[in-house]
Amino acid sequence: MHKSIAIIYNQPAASPYRDRNEQSAEDGVLVEVAAVEKALHFLGYLTSKIPLALPLEQAFSELSLITADIVFNLFEGFSGFPETEALIVEQLEALKLRYTGSPAAALKLALDKAETKTVLKQEGILTPAFQLLDNATLSDFKLNFPCIVKPNAEDASHSLNVKSVVYDYDALKDMVSEISGMYGKKALVEEYIDGREFNMTIMGNNILTTLPISEICFSLPQDT
Repeated sequence: MHKSIAIIYNQPAASPYRDRNEQSAEDGVLVEVAAVEKALHFLGYLTSKIPLALPLEQAFSELSLITADIVFNLFEGFSGFPETEALIVEQLEALKLRYTGSPAAALKLALDKAETKTVLKQEGILTPAFQLLDNATLSDFKLNFPCIVKPNAEDASHSLNVKSVVYDYDALKDMVSEISGMYGKKALVEEYIDGREFNMTIMGNNILTTLPISEICFSLPQDT
């Protein structure tokens, strides 16, 4: 008997990111779903697709109906509510459903950039100096320029643009005001490091497998 796999993902919907020209990060999940489903069929698995939508109680209800052997988790959080990425996994754990990807505790930690950086420092891993700032605490700034300003609790590079790297106090003030005002929370300000950016994926529980390293290229094609 073939094993069955349920693919869960966030149903693209109207999003606050659309007005910021960042909707592609939300809509791209449909391409991933199609690719994963095709690969699983090739390997002989039976699949079902379960798009999740708000309200959260409805999504929990959808999860409670899953009878598959394992859940392939492509859910990345509801638009404008990034904390729901971990909440869905918490529900999978409560239902004792086997799933792919990181546990809820890891997802919660990763969503809080400042807390993640604190853990990295405690483990002796180098990370740029940082502060959490808003308009009320901007006078506490004590880092060295240039700095990069970003939301502390968003993923998928939301709100990062050419203005994010600041070289003086006036630019810092503008970006901190913009980010903290947009998200209602303090902005993460880090000393900026110029260099290449890489992705490295590690899979497994007791036995770990490292996938090939990929580099994120920010340059534009020659014909643009």
